[in-house]
Amino acid sequence: MTQIPLLDFGRLLASTTAISLRGVDMTILLIYVLVVVAIGFALKRYMKSSADFLTSGRSIPAWVTGLAFISANLGALELVGMAASGAKYGMMTCHFYWIGAIMAMVFLAVFMMPFYYGSKARSVPEYLNMRFDGRVRTLNSVSFAVMTVFASGISMNELAKLLNALLGWNYDLSLWICSGVVLLYVLKGGLTSAIYTEVLQFFMIILGFAPVVWLGLKDVGGYGTLTSTLKQVAVAPQALGLGDNAYASNAWTSTWDAMFQGTAANPMGVDWFGMMFGLGFVLAFGYWCTNFLVVQRAMAAKNMSAARRTPLIGAIPKMLIPMLVILPGMIAVGLASAGKGRINGKKYELPRKELALEKCVAAVPLVRELAKTHLEATAAAAKVGEQLKDVNAAKLGILLNELRAKPDLGDGQLATGIQCAADNDYSGVIFSLVKRYCPPGLLGLALTALLASFMSGMAGNVTAFNAIWTYDIYQAYLAPDKSDDHYLWMGRAITVAGIVVSIGCAYFAKRYNNAMDVIQLVFGFVNAPLFATFMLGMFSRRTTPTAAFYGLFGGIGVSAMFHGLTVAEGKGGWLGASLHHFPSTMSQNFWLASFSFVICLTITLVFTLLTKRSKSDEQLVGLVYSLTPKIKADLTEPWIIRPAVAGTLLIILCLIINLIFW
Repeated sequence: MTQIPLLDFGRLLASTTAISLRGVDMTILLIYVLVVVAIGFALKRYMKSSADFLTSGRSIPAWVTGLAFISANLGALELVGMAASGAKYGMMTCHFYWIGAIMAMVFLAVFMMPFYYGSKARSVPEYLNMRFDGRVRTLNSVSFAVMTVFASGISMNELAKLLNALLGWNYDLSLWICSGVVLLYVLKGGLTSAIYTEVLQFFMIILGFAPVVWLGLKDVGGYGTLTSTLKQVAVAPQALGLGDNAYASNAWTSTWDAMFQGTAANPMGVDWFGMMFGLGFVLAFGYWCTNFLVVQRAMAAKNMSAARRTPLIGAIPKMLIPMLVILPGMIAVGLASAGKGRINGKKYELPRKELALEKCVAAVPLVRELAKTHLEATAAAAKVGEQLKDVNAAKLGILLNELRAKPDLGDGQLATGIQCAADNDYSGVIFSLVKRYCPPGLLGLALTALLASFMSGMAGNVTAFNAIWTYDIYQAYLAPDKSDDHYLWMGRAITVAGIVVSIGCAYFAKRYNNAMDVIQLVFGFVNAPLFATFMLGMFSRRTTPTAAFYGLFGGIGVSAMFHGLTVAEGKGGWLGASLHHFPSTMSQNFWLASFSFVICLTITLVFTLLTKRSKSDEQLVGLVYSLTPKIKADLTEPWIIRPAVAGTLLIILCLIINLIFW
C-alpha cells in the first residue's frame, strides 16, 4: 500500500505554482477569441427577427447541427467533469456515454424529433403547452431556466478555476472577463453564432487534448501498466484519498464486473439496477430527450430529415469521446499511485482542495488530541471538519497514524500535513495534466481547447435560457401580442441578465469537488420528472393536463426532499435529518433521479384516473404517438442513413463496446 510521506507534504505548494504563457501560447488564445467574436459580428446582419436570433430560423445543415448537438454537451461539464469522474470512479464513468447517451439519442431521433420538429414548437416548454396546458409549460420553463443558469455557472466556475490554477490569474477577474467575451458574440449572432462556434470548438478540443492523453499514457507506461496500477489502487484507495475501504481489484478498470459484485465493490457505490434505471433510463432519456439545450440544436436543422439525423450524427463521436475525456482521469490516478513520471523527473500528485495554512495551524491542537484517541478516520475527519472544510477522511487517518508513530513532530510540519490531508479536487485533474505535459505552443492549443469548451458551455446554456424566457415566459404571460422587434430586443436583454445570474451560480459551484456531481444533481431535479411527464404525454392520449402538472410538481418536490433527507460526501441533509448515507454523490444523484421519476409517474397516473380529458383526439394529432401519421422513409436516401436503420446499427456497436470493456 502506498503511503503519503508526511515530510514530503510541502510539495503541495510547489504543485500549485502557476505557469507563464509564452508568446506563441498567447497568440493562439488571442486568435481563437478574435475568431469567435468575429463569427458573432459576421452573423449579426442575419439576425433580423426573434426567430433568427433565438432559433436560427431552422436553416442549419444536418452535419453542422449534428456536430453542434454533441459539442453543446462537450463543454466544461464533459472535459472537466468526466476527467474528474474518471479519476474518482474509473471506467464506470464510461456508462455516461455507452449506457447514458447512445440509446437515448437514438430514441430521440427515431421517436421524439418528429413531434418536436413537426409540431413547429419553438421550444420544449412550448410543446408541453400544446400537449397539456400553460401550467405545465410554465413549471417546466421556470425549472429549466434555473437549470440552464446553473449549468452555465458551472462552466464559468471551471474556466475561472483553470485560469487561476494554471496562470495565476485572479478568479473573480477571469470569471467576469470570460463571461463578457461570451456575452459579446452571443449578443451579436444569437443561437446561430453559438452553433457555429460549437463546431469550431469540437475540432479544437480534439487537437488540443489528443496530445495530452497520448503523453500521459506514455508517461504512465502504457495502457497495460495503467490497468495493473489501477488494480493496486482499488485494493488500497486510502493512500490517495479515493475511499475509506478496499474495492474489487477491477473497480477502476471494468465497466460492469465490479458493479455486479455489489455497491461496496466499486467507488461509485452503485449496483447494476441503479446504473441501468437511474442513469441509463431516467437521467439519460431525461437529458437527451427533454433538455432543450441539445434539442434546440436539432430543431435548428433545415428540415425534418436533417433534424432526425442530427442526434445520430452526434452519436458516432460520442462513443469515442471517453478516450479523450475519461482516460486522462484514470491516467492521473495511475501516475499518483505508482510514483510514475518520466516527464522532467517530477512525480505527479492528484490536485487537492486549498486549505488556508493559518487555519491548519489553528487545527493542530485538535489533531494532536485526536491522535491520542482511537477514533476511526471518518469520525476524526468530521471533528476536524468543524474547523476545516474539505478534509479527506482517508488522508487524515494516515496523518494520524504517522503522528502516533512520531509524536514529536513540530507544529509547522503537522500544519503542513493537515494542509495536504485536504480532499482531492477532482475537477483540477485535467488542469494539472495540461500543466504537466504541454510545452509552449501545445500549451496554447490545450488552453484554447479548454477555453473553447467552457465558453461554448456558457453560450449553449445562455442561448437556451434566452429562448425559454422570451417565448415561454415573457411572450406567453408577461407581454403577449408585442411586435417581433420587441421580442428580439427582449431576447438580447435577457441574454445579459442570464450571464449575470450565471456568474452568481458559478460561486455556488465552487463548493463541489467534481463538476459532474453537481450537474447530475441539477438534472435529477429537472429532467428526471420531466421525462416521466413526456413519456406519458407522448404515448398516452388519456394523460390530462392537471395530472401532468401535479405529477411534474410532485417529482420536483420529491427531488428536493430526497436530497434534504440523505447525505453523500457531506452534501445534502439540509432538512435536518439524515435517513440514508450514500457512498458517493453520484450514487445519491442516480437514486434521487429514480425516486423523482417514479413519484412523478405515479402521481400523474393517479390524477389521470381522477380527472377528465380536456383535449380531443383531433387536438392531439401530431402530439401523441398513436394519433400521429407515421413518417414514411425517404426512399431517395441511402438505406443506411435512415433513422431506424442507423439507430439500430449504433446500438449494436454500443453493445459490442460494452462487452469489450466488461
